[in-house]
This record gives sequence, C-alpha cells and structure tokens, in this order.
Amino acid sequence: MTKKLWFQVGVGILLAMLIIKYFIEIQGIFSPLVIIAKAIFIPLLLGGVLYYITEPVQRFLEKRKVPRWGSILSVIAILVAVVWIFVAIIAPPVTNQINKLVENTPTIAQEINDLTYTLLQQKSDLPPKLEDSIDSAVESLQSIAVNFGKWVVQFLQSFFQAMFLLILVPFFFIFILKDHEKFAPFIYNFFSGKRREWIKKTLHDIDTVLRSYIQGQLLISFLLAILLFAGYMIIGLEYALLLAIFGLFMNLIPFIGPWISAVPAIIIGFIQDPKIGILAAVVMVIAQQVESNLITPNVMGKSLDIHPLTVITVILAAGNIAGFLGIIVAVPAYAVGKAIVKNIYARRKEIKSAATKTV
Repeated sequence: MTKKLWFQVGVGILLAMLIIKYFIEIQGIFSPLVIIAKAIFIPLLLGGVLYYITEPVQRFLEKRKVPRWGSILSVIAILVAVVWIFVAIIAPPVTNQINKLVENTPTIAQEINDLTYTLLQQKSDLPPKLEDSIDSAVESLQSIAVNFGKWVVQFLQSFFQAMFLLILVPFFFIFILKDHEKFAPFIYNFFSGKRREWIKKTLHDIDTVLRSYIQGQLLISFLLAILLFAGYMIIGLEYALLLAIFGLFMNLIPFIGPWISAVPAIIIGFIQDPKIGILAAVVMVIAQQVESNLITPNVMGKSLDIHPLTVITVILAAGNIAGFLGIIVAVPAYAVGKAIVKNIYARRKEIKSAATKTV
C-alpha cells in the first residue's frame, strides 16, 4: 500500500498541513525572517518581471556578439529612454486628469447620489424583481460614492510606497541580467544522472512558462490599452487616457481584470452623458472581443493551457489569502506549479516503465 500513488500523496498532504500548523504556532520565532522576506520579495519580483521584459533585447544583442556588459548597458539605456518618454509625453496629461478627477470627486459623488434618487423615485413603477435589483444597485452606488475619495487617497499612498520600494529594483534587475544563466546550473549541479536531467528540464519548463506569461500578458495589456484609449477618445469620454492606463494594469489580472476596469469608465460615462456610458460599455465589449479572439490566441497561444474556470478560482482564492498581490501572482504561480507537477508525473511514469521492463 505504501507504494500506491494515492497513499504517498495523502501522506504528503498531511505532512504539509502539519508543517504549516506548527509554523503558524511558532511564527513569532520566524517573524524577523518574514519581515526581511516581505521587504525583498516585491523588489525581487519586479526585478524578475523587468528581466523577462528585456530578456529578448539582451538575447538579440548578445547574438550579434555584443558583450554582456554592453547588452546590460544597452538594456538600461532603453529602459531609461522609455521612462523619459513616459514622463515627458504621457505623465503630464495623466497628472492633469488625476488632478481633475480628484477635484471633481465631490461632483461625481453628487451625480451618483442624484442618479440614486432618480432610481428610487421611479422604482415603484417597476416589477418587484427589478425593484429588488435596483435596491441592490443603489446600495452599491452609495457605497461607491462614500468610498470613492478614500480609494483615490489610498491609491496615491500605495503608489508612493511602491515608488520607495522601487529603489531596490535596479539592483536585483542588474544582477539578474548579469548572472541569470548561473541560477539553473547552481541548482541542478547538486544532482547527477537522470535526476539531474529531470531537474534541468523542470527548471527550463518553469522559465518558459514565466517568460511566456509575463511577456505575453504585458503585450496583450498594452494592446488592449491602446484599443480602449482609441475607443474612449472616439466617443468623447472624459479621463480617457487615465482610464485606458487603468485598464492596462487591470488586464494583468486574467479574465476578471478587464471587467473591473470597465466599471469606472461606465460610471464616469453615465455621469457625463447616459449615451456615453452605454458607448463606453460597447467599447469595452468590442475591445474584449478583439483581445480574446485575435490578440491573445496569436500572442499567448496555448503556452499556459489553463481553463478559464481554473483561472477564476485561483484568482479568487489568492485574493482572499494574499490580497491584491496574491491576485497578480496567482496565475503564474499556478502555471509554475502545474509545470512542476507535470514533470513529476512524467518522471514517475518513466521510472515505472523502466521498472516494468527490468522485471
């Protein structure tokens, strides 16, 4: 029985639960390590993301005999140029729109209250089920009106805290660019034979999954933001650039993120003009159809091969466990875990097949 897969998996789960249980009970001992890990994790994560974004450029340069230090300096120069272009061209209108949005927050809240009052006046003429739906929507609108200003302030505070953490990102980024080829050999050189080859393949698959996801998702988000900005400008929606950038960042959350980004656009559109609110929803639907049917299949293909229901479940679970950061890293973490499990399963089949041939 001890050789059965289900028994080994069950024992593994029980041991993992015991380890987690005892770790929680003595977590005070590890609190300094946890604090250090939290301080390092986000800069390391961002450094890794920057590496995967710029890795094609570095690889392109080094294939043309550019030395490592030259490729690193070139990548940094390109990033500095991109940041400068953003600051010089995009940042001023974005800043103006943010300031305008903050100034108009009381007006927006008042418009939401007026819309709520109008709905309350007319709901008595509607069927009971629709009346209940309006009550629920009214409560949501009132909550948005009350908390909108708080959300803006909290977002700005989080933004400045993130900017402080970004000071550490260049150090991790440069070291990853310099020594990224040494990471995998450092791990699999501890082993030998077929186990060494298996670990080498597993690390290669993890690298492929992360590269495909990060590069693909960022490109898709950028193209979607362009579609949204063009659509918002055509219909005359206010804060078009700010809402398109918001859509870019929200699209980093697969499946759920784009629909989250549609909410403020539709609300602002209805406040500006009900027709524009409807058109904003139409723009979002068209952009989503183009993204899901044309852009994503050609950019991502089936590199991750994760069912949408699985993605939504993983995102919701990660959001409850680790908040917004958990939502961002949930899908790539799941894809990495899936790659590891697939390699473990393939290795077990290989061992079993070899044992059968021996017998």
